[in-house]
Amino acid sequence: MNYAANQYHFRQDSSFLYFFGLDSPGLAGVIDVDDGTEAIFGNEIDIEDIIWMGALPSVKERAEAVGVKKTFPLNALRDELKKALDRRRAVHYLPPYRTEASRMIEKLLGISPESVRAGSSADLIQAVVAQRSFKSGEEVAEIEKALDITYDMYAAAMSMAHPGRYEREIVGAMEGLARARGGLVAFPPIVSINSQILHNNAYGNRLKKGRLLVMDAGAESARHYGSDITRTIPVGGEFTARQKDVYDIVLDAQMRAIQAVRPGAAFKDLHLQTSRTIAAGLKDIGLMKGDTGEAVGQGAHALFFPHGLGHMLGLDVHDMESLGEDNVGYDPSVPRSEQFGLAYLRMAKELRPGHVMTIEPGIYFIPALIDKMRNENKFLDFVRYDKLEKYGNFGGVRIEDNILVTDKGHRLLGKSIPKTPADIRKAVG
Repeated sequence: MNYAANQYHFRQDSSFLYFFGLDSPGLAGVIDVDDGTEAIFGNEIDIEDIIWMGALPSVKERAEAVGVKKTFPLNALRDELKKALDRRRAVHYLPPYRTEASRMIEKLLGISPESVRAGSSADLIQAVVAQRSFKSGEEVAEIEKALDITYDMYAAAMSMAHPGRYEREIVGAMEGLARARGGLVAFPPIVSINSQILHNNAYGNRLKKGRLLVMDAGAESARHYGSDITRTIPVGGEFTARQKDVYDIVLDAQMRAIQAVRPGAAFKDLHLQTSRTIAAGLKDIGLMKGDTGEAVGQGAHALFFPHGLGHMLGLDVHDMESLGEDNVGYDPSVPRSEQFGLAYLRMAKELRPGHVMTIEPGIYFIPALIDKMRNENKFLDFVRYDKLEKYGNFGGVRIEDNILVTDKGHRLLGKSIPKTPADIRKAVG
C-alpha cells in the first residue's frame, strides 16, 4: 500500500473546486484582480503518464473547459509571483492545511515555514467565506444528489441493524453504496454502539440487543458537494422504555430547532433554545432539577449535550473549516463563548437565505465526564447525579438533518430518512 506509484486517495481543495472546477492534482490557480484575468499552472502529461494512466486532456484543454484562457507550466508560477512581489503587489493565499501545499507556498514566496500560515490573507478568507456561504440553486441540487445516495446508505444500514452483525459490516455496506452510485463518503462514517464517543471511527463491536447504534454518515455528489445525516436506532428496532424517553427528548428538540430556522434568526439563539428543550426534557424524566433557564445559563446541560447544534454544509461537511471556524460561523457582533459546551458551537451568527445548515442535537452519557463534574461538585443544583448511575452503559442519541434557509423560512433537504420510533422499527424490520 506504500508503493510510491500507487494513487493515494485525492480530494481536490474545496475552494479550488469552487473557483476553478478542475478535479485533478498538480494544479495551481491564480486570479489577477487588477487586470481581471485568471490562469492555471500545471504540467502537461508525457508518454510515461499515458502508458500508466491512459490519454488525458491537456492542461490547456482542461482550463478552456472551465473558461480559463491562460495556462503555464507549474514551474512558471514562481517567476510569475516574483514579478508581482518585485512590483510590491500583494499576493493573497488561503491558509494551507496540507503539508505539501504549505511547503509549496514557502518556496514560491521565499518565506519561512513558521510564517506560512500566519501570512495567509484575512481579506481573501473573508471574500471566499462571503461567496461560499450562500448556496446557489445548482449547489443545493448537488447537495440533494448527495442526500439521494445517503438515503440509500441508511436504508441498507437500518436493515442490517440486528444482533450479531458487526459495525464494520454496516460501514462497508454504506461506503460500498456511495462508491456504486459514483461518489464517495463525505467523511469517515461514525457507526458505533459506543455512541457516547462523539467521533468514534472504530468499527469492531458486535451489535447486541438492548444497545443503541448511532450512525453519522454522508455521501458526496460527483461534484463533491456533501451531505451529513445522523440517525440513532436500537439494535433490532425496538427501543427500551428508558431509551425511548431520551430519544423522544432529542427528537422533540430537533424538530423545534428545525421549525425555528428562518432568515434573521441567530443560530446561537437556536442552540440555546434547543439546550433549554433538552434540559427541560431531562428534568421531566428525573435526571435534572432546578430552574431550566438558569441551568442552561450556567452550562449544566452541556454535561449531556456538549457539542453545538450544527454547522454549515457545502463542499466541505464542516463547510470552509480550513478557513477557520471563527471566520465562518462568527462575526464581531457574536464572539465565541468560553463556556464548556457552548464553546464548541461551530456557527453562532445570523442565518440568511442560501445558508445550508445541519441541525443535530444530542444527549450523551459520558461516564468520565459525569465523574469529573461530580467530583468537582459542579452543577449540584441542576443534576441528579444519583440517578445517572443507571445510565453508565446507555451511550447516546443524536439526530441530524440538512436544512436550507429560504427567503421566508426553511426547507428540509433530501428524502425523509426514518427517525420516528415507528418508522425506525419498520426500517429495521
